Amino acid sequence: MLNALEVFTTVIVGLMVGVEFSVAFVINRILDALPEDSGQLGRAHGGRMLGAVMPVWYITSLTLVTIWAITGRHHQGTTLVITAGALLLLSVTMSILLLVPINNQGKTWTPDNRPADWKQQMNRWDRLHYIRVTVIIAAFALLATALA
Repeated sequence: MLNALEVFTTVIVGLMVGVEFSVAFVINRILDALPEDSGQLGRAHGGRMLGAVMPVWYITSLTLVTIWAITGRHHQGTTLVITAGALLLLSVTMSILLLVPINNQGKTWTPDNRPADWKQQMNRWDRLHYIRVTVIIAAFALLATALA
């Protein structure tokens, strides 16, 4: 049963990493290259859509890693799992304190109501998101290593 939990958790975290990597390095670059207000409207829509899904995904991932660490505490690799859990906790904390406030503003913006510095705010979100992606990639790598 523990083996199934380990594989399931690693897959769930890996998929989350894939989505966040895609947002950082593919989707936002595409949106930024669109003409006129299309990119800003696309980011607002993405903020609403992913803003509803990702919190559940992050908390579920953290919960699964916690369960893995507790149930597998006497198995090899537990230190890696605990470290991965700490990194996921860091990513959740970063999200709540730094990224979500920017996202909550950005998802309501339209070309008519966005602030003058909206691009700078999106650039700040991007920079913070790159850090968060790095953190969750490291957590995923640790889980994959613990699974091996």
